[in-house]
Amino acid sequence: MEDSTGISAVDTVVVWSLACAAIVAAIGVLWRLTRGFRRIMARVDDIVDDWQGVQPRPGIPGRPGVMARLGGIEARAAGIEERLGSVEHELHPNSGQSLRDAVDRVDVALNGSPPDPPEPP
Repeated sequence: MEDSTGISAVDTVVVWSLACAAIVAAIGVLWRLTRGFRRIMARVDDIVDDWQGVQPRPGIPGRPGVMARLGGIEARAAGIEERLGSVEHELHPNSGQSLRDAVDRVDVALNGSPPDPPEPP
């Protein structure tokens, strides 16, 4: 080595300092290069948590997963369909017990004429 200081201890310290600086620089470059990947993985982790749900932790309530929430939505929709069916039963003349049949009977009693036939939907 021609660029030597002539003192072997100083030369050794310089070489090790350059090696450490090169290693730190390489780690910094790798850290910057992987930043985008780490951000994407954090978002994928959030998506997985939303899909599977999160168990409650101290101070943080749990959240059900997508499939559990869909099951709840389907159960509520089935309840609404039942209620809608019973309301629809009352709006059309049928067995004589519906609200529409009762209104028709009152109309006949007051006006003396049968109601107009219902129009098909």
